[in-house]
Amino acid sequence: MKLPPLPEQPAVSYVMPVLNEQGFLEDAVHAVLAQDYPGEKELVLALGPSTDRTDEIAAGLAAADPRVRLVSNPERDIPVGLNLAIAASRHPVVIRVDAHSELTPDYTTLGIAALRREGAANVGGIMRAAGRGPVQQAIARGYNSPYGLGGGAYHGDGVPGPAESAYLGIFRREALDAVGGYDPGILRGEDWELNLRIRRAGFTVWFEPRLGVTYWPRASFGDLARQFFATGTWRAVLVRRYGRANPWRFFVPGTLVVALALSLVGLLLLVTGALPWKSWWLLLISPAVGYLLGIAFATLRIPKQRGLRDRGLTAATLVTMHLSWGTGFLRGILFGGGRVVDRSRIG
Repeated sequence: MKLPPLPEQPAVSYVMPVLNEQGFLEDAVHAVLAQDYPGEKELVLALGPSTDRTDEIAAGLAAADPRVRLVSNPERDIPVGLNLAIAASRHPVVIRVDAHSELTPDYTTLGIAALRREGAANVGGIMRAAGRGPVQQAIARGYNSPYGLGGGAYHGDGVPGPAESAYLGIFRREALDAVGGYDPGILRGEDWELNLRIRRAGFTVWFEPRLGVTYWPRASFGDLARQFFATGTWRAVLVRRYGRANPWRFFVPGTLVVALALSLVGLLLLVTGALPWKSWWLLLISPAVGYLLGIAFATLRIPKQRGLRDRGLTAATLVTMHLSWGTGFLRGILFGGGRVVDRSRIG
């Protein structure tokens, strides 16, 4: 579907869902307001029911700059907050931003140039995870590696072109209006689901690797596990809803968890004498041995590690990502999403 031409410097609305982000919100907002883009800008923050100083910080930012406006998101959920912020915004280009992300100064300029050049409905770039301590740095390494999150183009370098989805997103408002915005019933994976509907409506989603966003991931393995369990659960909901439209990589962590569980049950049966040892032991240990060898290989291949401690933290990150995501995926396949939410940033 063809969109009307954009002017050279269209006005831009940034939208940001916010919940318990006192340590990151100020930097994220300043990164938006400091964009090297001469067109008119506004930033709409959708404030969930935070339990820290987030609302106070947001109020101060809005008081200091009239381009910052606040809307309430009492439901807390990200897609609801995004829809509320979009509805409160005014401009023809809508840019999703995240309180745990920082845009490069040329992000808006490059993104709008790609929108105009490609006639795209949505443009996204590369998420570059970063960390401030040993554990968060290890988690960032997992995010930045295909051994951690799989094959999404926006987790690594690539070539520009049509894409399955986009990280965050620089949207034409006409396209968002045409597909009805974010689905409030999809509590994780809302970006992929929205971009699927955009593509099915005949619009183009474009990957532009020159766009860079710094992302600050969770800083503990417990929070990472909670986040990935919720993500896996809602990916399964998308599989139940859209079937073959989902990439094959969505199924890998769940298959891994099933294989490891069957291996463990079989080994318990061997120990109790319920299965003949000589006939089964090699087959039953092969999933676990294969997975451990794969983790060892990945840990050796992932760059930016110093010493055994970093490698151990990297291995723990990968295992946490895979098993939490896979367990959540199986939960979602069997029971749906329910009210499974990512509570890793809920105080």
